[in-house]
Amino acid sequence: MYGGQVNRAFIKYTARLTGKSRPNICFLPTALADNDRYISYWYELCTGLNLIPHVMRVWVSSHSDDELFEDIIMSMDAIIVGGGNTLNMLGIWKAQGIDQSLKKAYESGIVLAGGSAGSICWFNGGNTDSRPKQLSIVRGLHFLDYSHCPHYSSEKTRRPLYHQQILAGNLSDGYACDDLSGIIFVNGKAEQAVSRNTENNSYFVYKDGNKIIEEQLEAELIG
Repeated sequence: MYGGQVNRAFIKYTARLTGKSRPNICFLPTALADNDRYISYWYELCTGLNLIPHVMRVWVSSHSDDELFEDIIMSMDAIIVGGGNTLNMLGIWKAQGIDQSLKKAYESGIVLAGGSAGSICWFNGGNTDSRPKQLSIVRGLHFLDYSHCPHYSSEKTRRPLYHQQILAGNLSDGYACDDLSGIIFVNGKAEQAVSRNTENNSYFVYKDGNKIIEEQLEAELIG
């Protein structure tokens, strides 16, 4: 998972994590309502990469011949979730049973990835701009038993609010990522941080008494 929107370097790295020479990778643009421009951008980013790109739309008709969501998910080597409205995305997933299909994929060893809404979703919770006026807490799928904060340094209100919520006990200790930084989790534990450059970093953020500790994770630079 990474702090910002989908980008070519993280798609390439996700493909590498599958261990396949030409993996099938599916993009879920649910958080932006299956926006056609976003989907076109996904295919543009994948051009020239050694993978087979797919998209799973959730705005479908019952009269269509589309595959079942679980069949699509379970046929992939990796799933990448895009950014947008986290709250709406999770609501649709739960209504459609996609959350359970993703859990099955996770337990089967399919690589799950994403940024922004696509990273918050895997954790137990985080702050979201999915509701009007101000950032508020959203509860994720709880595949990773930590809280999460994307856009950690790029959006000025994110970092102080994340600290306040952890101190208040509204969010658990967790991981924060700048837009171009990410973390690989294996079996529920952070194993490796990665970054596009030295200016973007990932952090473990936790409460120690009445103060917040922010530990920067050593990152592998990827291109």
